[in-house]
Amino acid sequence: MSDTPSPDFSGLEGGAEQQAIDIVRSVVSWYNSELVAERRSPVPDEERVEALKAGRQVALEDQRRLEEADAQETARIAAAYAARLKELKES
Repeated sequence: MSDTPSPDFSGLEGGAEQQAIDIVRSVVSWYNSELVAERRSPVPDEERVEALKAGRQVALEDQRRLEEADAQETARIAAAYAARLKELKES
């Protein structure tokens, strides 16, 4: 065993923070997949492309907000994105 100190993980709040990050990343991934599919279609719908890009941008901004969010904000973002992911997958 080494006497080397382990990395500092004091900024992590545990599972809730990681779950929120994972949920937001899943939404970003959904938008990326849909953008690729739309752009590859024979006649891409430019309005849909713009709507997908806007939705992805909002998710990316929320993902960045998670870096400094407190537990309450993290929970709010996680709940909102869990519902959003469900909605996106059902559409």
